[in-house]
Amino acid sequence: MENDQDNNHLNIELSEELAEGIYSNLAIITHSNAEFVMDFIRVMPGVPKAKVKSRIILTPQHAKRLLAALGDNVMKYEDAYGSIDSQDAPPFPMNFGGPTAQA
Repeated sequence: MENDQDNNHLNIELSEELAEGIYSNLAIITHSNAEFVMDFIRVMPGVPKAKVKSRIILTPQHAKRLLAALGDNVMKYEDAYGSIDSQDAPPFPMNFGGPTAQA
């Protein structure tokens, strides 16, 4: 029995660099028959160009598990802090206003 518990244990290491995280305020998701690709982008005010900051590639099975886990976490968040109002979400592309950047 004790050996079974050891087999179900997974040690996950998180480096200091990754622990800082990457801020993203836009995600673009595409898929093929074999994989889902999620690009996370940071759009900045007045800057007409944005770069992909992180790309995650998932199998369809893992994408479905992620969808379920995210839905569960959103539900728990709303139970604790109230409903997330997505009606006020900015349209794509996000318009921060202000002057546009020039190089």
